[in-house]
Amino acid sequence: MSKKLKLVLYALCAMLFALCSSADTQQAGKVFHIGFLDNSTASGNAVALDAFRQELNKLGWIEGKNITIEYRFAEQKQERLLELAVDLVRLKVDLIVVTSAGPALAAKKATTTIPIVMTSSTDPMGTGLVASLARPEGNVTGLSGLANELNSKRLEVLKDAVPKLSRVGLLRTAGGSDRQLKDLRPATLALKLKLEEIETEPDAKGLESAFQTAKQKQVGDSDDRQSPFSRRKKANCRACRQTPLAGYLSRKGFVDVGGLMSYGADYDDLYRRAAVYVDKILRGAKPADLPVQQATKFEFVVNLKAAKQIGLTIPNRVLERANQVIK
Repeated sequence: MSKKLKLVLYALCAMLFALCSSADTQQAGKVFHIGFLDNSTASGNAVALDAFRQELNKLGWIEGKNITIEYRFAEQKQERLLELAVDLVRLKVDLIVVTSAGPALAAKKATTTIPIVMTSSTDPMGTGLVASLARPEGNVTGLSGLANELNSKRLEVLKDAVPKLSRVGLLRTAGGSDRQLKDLRPATLALKLKLEEIETEPDAKGLESAFQTAKQKQVGDSDDRQSPFSRRKKANCRACRQTPLAGYLSRKGFVDVGGLMSYGADYDDLYRRAAVYVDKILRGAKPADLPVQQATKFEFVVNLKAAKQIGLTIPNRVLERANQVIK
C-alpha cells in the first residue's frame, strides 16, 4: 500500500471517529422527558415507583441528570385522565409510562405518536390498546398483569383457605366490563360456589352499602377487582372489618390496609420490567417492535390479624404456600 493511500485512509478514519464522537456527545448530553400517568395518588403508588426509578438508575438513567419525569396523578378521578394525558402531550414528552388500562386508554387517545409503556394493564388486546401481544403495532407496549386470568386461581386458593365457603360476592359498577366474569363464572361452578354479583357505586357510601348487601346474602367472601374499587381500598377494607366477610383481593396493598388475603402479580417486578422497556425505547427501539410481556412473578399474602377479627382459622397448608404472612 502506497504512503499516499495510507494517509487518505487515516484521514477517513479520523473523520469517522470525529463524527461518532460528536454523535455520542450529543446523545450523552440529551435530557429525555418522561411522562408518568396514574389514576391513583403519589403516596398510593410510592413503593412501585421506587422500584421503577431504581431499575432506571441501574440502566443508566438518573432523574435530574439525563431524564426528567413529569408525574400526573388523577387522584381517584377517572374523568381527569384524558386531561392529564393531553397535558403531557402538550409538554412534548419523549415517552409516557401508564399504570393500568384507564391511563393507557387516555394516553392513546391523546397521542398516536409518542411511545406509551404500560406497567400492568389488564387485557391490553381486549381493550384495544394493542393489536396482539406479539405484534403490538401502534405506539403502545409494555406489561400485562394478568388480573382477569388469575380469577380462577384466586378462587381455588380461597376455597382452600375457607373450606366451608359456599358463596362469593363480586363488587362491580353498574354497566361495568364483563371481561372479568368470563373465567369467574365457570370457576365458581367448578368449585361448587354461588357467585353473587353486587352492583354499587365506587365511593365510600356505595361500598358500605354493597358490603351490607353481601352480608344479607350470606356471602362469605367479597372480591373487588375493578379499578374504581381499587382506588378506595381503605374504605373497602374498613367495610370488610365491619362485616363477617373474608375480603380477598388482587393486590398486596389491600392486605396492608386490612384485607384478609391477596393473590396477584408482583407489581414491583412489573414496574422494574417497565423500566427496561423505557430504556430500550429511549435508545431507539420502537414500541411496535417490542412484544407485550405478561406477569411472571406472583404474590400470595395472608393477613392473620384480619382472619382473627372475623374468627377464621387459616389452614397451615395454605399458610405454607404464602409469600408473606402478616401476624
